[in-house]
Amino acid sequence: MDKDKLKNALLFGGAAAVTAFAAVGLDHRLIVRNYNVKSDRINGKVRIALITDLHSCRYGAEQENLINAIKNQNPDIVLMSGDIFDNKRSTKYTEIFLRRIHEMFPCYMALGNHECKVGEDDHKMKMEILSRYNVRILSNEVETIEVNGTALNICGVSDPTVYTFEPEGNDEEFFRQMENVKAVADNGNFTVLMSHNPAYYEKYIENGFDLVLCGHAHGGQWIIPGVLNGVLAPGQGLFPKYAGGEYQSEKTRMIVSRGLARESTIVPRFYNRPEVVMIDIEHGDEEIG
Repeated sequence: MDKDKLKNALLFGGAAAVTAFAAVGLDHRLIVRNYNVKSDRINGKVRIALITDLHSCRYGAEQENLINAIKNQNPDIVLMSGDIFDNKRSTKYTEIFLRRIHEMFPCYMALGNHECKVGEDDHKMKMEILSRYNVRILSNEVETIEVNGTALNICGVSDPTVYTFEPEGNDEEFFRQMENVKAVADNGNFTVLMSHNPAYYEKYIENGFDLVLCGHAHGGQWIIPGVLNGVLAPGQGLFPKYAGGEYQSEKTRMIVSRGLARESTIVPRFYNRPEVVMIDIEHGDEEIG
């Protein structure tokens, strides 16, 4: 092969490789990601679906892609760790999702920054929608439920911005409410905390929650497979420590969903498919990080 043909072949091959790499990276189809948690305080098996950061994005007619993804996993409960609404987008697709999912599973939610970002009137409207579809809002509250013979404490704390309705939230009030929730939940049951922002992981550890479920980081928006777990996340900035996945200390495990935001984001997701998170909690020796 002469030099010109070799050069052209290399250029073509390189262009094809870059195109393929980009095409795979820009795949925004919904996936289901599974995690397993063990505890000697669990009698049976509890399956939780974690939904975060929907931002009123569309997943098919009547949200069927999202609804079917959850229904096919047959969870015992659905937990939503904030930003199911969006501060700029219509509530249409959020309402379709809530209307359908609450008829299938018990639903609990903690509030994210987009549930209060536009002010008190907008916040009130969103709370009325959640109430209309029987979503149990846990705003600095604990509810003890029984699932398959196991008593669980389901806790929720609101994003710090809920206390101020401003971009800068009240961290002191957030920490105080978290301590109150933990005190109420100190009854020997396995305790799950819904909290929108994973950046407070050290505080979650300090309070000794068993399992913390978060979102907010959107998976760091861009992932470099095998190299970088995320490039940019709200509240954490560049190269976020808690972009998505599982984080574990001696007593506390935190699972961060990469969320469901798609068309609501200015920068497209890259190697960061939107996800429904499924968590199976089973009896067994608690794993130490």
